[in-house]
Amino acid sequence: MLPIDPAADLGRKAWVPCPRCEDHLGCATCEAGRNCPDHWRYLLSNKGSLVHLQCPGCTHLWSWETGFGSRHRPSGPAP
Repeated sequence: MLPIDPAADLGRKAWVPCPRCEDHLGCATCEAGRNCPDHWRYLLSNKGSLVHLQCPGCTHLWSWETGFGSRHRPSGPAP
């Protein structure tokens, strides 16, 4: 199991399901689409609409494209 990222800050949270532990399943608050006090993720950083997250329960790290704001574009020449 990975340690919690040193950049993790309790003040920066996201309410996104963890794809590894899926601890939100069966939670009435999460299933209602509300911000649950138990099932949140560390919002480590973002680049445009691409966010980098860590689950405090299982410590899984992943990136998620939110679809909000400016889209993340891979580096390289423009098409």
